[in-house]
Amino acid sequence: MTTNINRRRFLGSALASCVFTVVPRHVLGGSGYVSPSNRITLAHIGMGTQGFRELGGLLADPQIQIVAVCDPNTDSNGYVEWSKNSVRNRIRGYLGNPSWREGENGCPGGREVGRQVVDTYYANQRSAENFKSCAAYADFRELLEKEKDLDAVKIMTPDHLHATISIAAMRKGKHVLMHKPIANRLYEGRLVLRTARQTKAATHLLAYGSGAGNGRIAKRINEGVIGPLREVHNWTNRPVWPQYTEIPRDRPPVPTGFDWDLWLGPAQYRPYHPHYTHTVFRGWYDFGGGSMADMGIYSLWPVFTNLNLDVPVSAEAWATHTCFIEDHVSRVVKNDFSYPTACTLRFQFAARGDMPALDLFWYDGGMKPRLPREIEAHNVEMGREGILFIGDEGAIMAGFHGEDPRLLAKGQNKPLPLDETPSRDPGRGERHSPWLRACQGGEPSPGSFLNAAAITDTVNLGTVALRVGTKVLFDSENMKITNAPEAEKYLYREYRQGWEL
Repeated sequence: MTTNINRRRFLGSALASCVFTVVPRHVLGGSGYVSPSNRITLAHIGMGTQGFRELGGLLADPQIQIVAVCDPNTDSNGYVEWSKNSVRNRIRGYLGNPSWREGENGCPGGREVGRQVVDTYYANQRSAENFKSCAAYADFRELLEKEKDLDAVKIMTPDHLHATISIAAMRKGKHVLMHKPIANRLYEGRLVLRTARQTKAATHLLAYGSGAGNGRIAKRINEGVIGPLREVHNWTNRPVWPQYTEIPRDRPPVPTGFDWDLWLGPAQYRPYHPHYTHTVFRGWYDFGGGSMADMGIYSLWPVFTNLNLDVPVSAEAWATHTCFIEDHVSRVVKNDFSYPTACTLRFQFAARGDMPALDLFWYDGGMKPRLPREIEAHNVEMGREGILFIGDEGAIMAGFHGEDPRLLAKGQNKPLPLDETPSRDPGRGERHSPWLRACQGGEPSPGSFLNAAAITDTVNLGTVALRVGTKVLFDSENMKITNAPEAEKYLYREYRQGWEL
């Protein structure tokens, strides 16, 4: 057998020639199946701030081998972080080198930094396993074409690339682990789900589990602790990035080593500007999903699951605006390019089973719900982030992810007992362990893309309501806006040639 034959080819050849007296489980498992005894080979696509923050769990997992990294940026210090030098210090820990890039300013990232981290970590921590060097790519399409012996990808890119990359990977027979959201267009989200069903890839959205407290609250609501549920209010301190209110007019040069065309991917061409890229991409309709896509999937997905919520029948939005002065006249900016600094979204859900119709409200940018007098009477304090459930017989208020829930009912304000927290899965990388088991032929992960269909549609429908500026009525079965034809286009993306889905 030649040295360059890959694992999949070897397994197929061995089976055909009856080399094995016992057929391995991964052969019996069919296409895309990974045996529990085999290490999963993974490509990490997106080597920015959050990618490096989460990299440690993958590196330390003995069931995973990162064989390739990918990013259109080669190596730079222009990323954005949440505390000074936090990313650099984390990378130093991976490398075992406390003086790495001493004296350099900024936040590091890029594919060559990723390659260095993976190779050095494995050399220091897993040297006996004799890994070959990690590959580095600018273009995910080249990666998927050349890395023949690849089982899976993790996608940590800006939102506008999530659908494009995940669909390409699944069509190549790869399993997919991805940061939220699934997509920042409703049509693309549905296409990702359709592709997951067709390919039977093991998928996992990394927002799963973070709002487990809200899921446990929803279970108590199903038991009738506040009577029929009428409203859910969820508020966040996001955005925690600059929210630009005009399209940049200056033309700075594209940084050395940064492929702007690849970063744009399917989005329509526009000149490069740093206001679009690292971390701040979330604030632009073309590239991000806004505050709800950033945090609402964490907090609300468990609520959708446990309350059996489907796609909303309508969405409407109230948002801040900005003004400019032209020829001594003040005018409102017509903004169809970026999310507002603050907004309130309202989604209406149809009655289901014995549950009545429900209104879900989302608030960001410092906005919070107005409390009914009955709740105000309890002298409750609203944190900068939180969630409120209002029923016919009382209410429940908790932290954003369901922390410290309080039952406000029948004149009482007291802690709400919940069922016990599900046991954790130590040593396996808790956030991705259900996905690993699915890759090995186990049950689909509860964080499967398929379980996030309704929350994905909801987030993207909220963006439609923001952009069109009116209440939109949604026919989910036919994927149609029934009352505002001008809103239809916002369900889709206008693709650059060659990037169509």
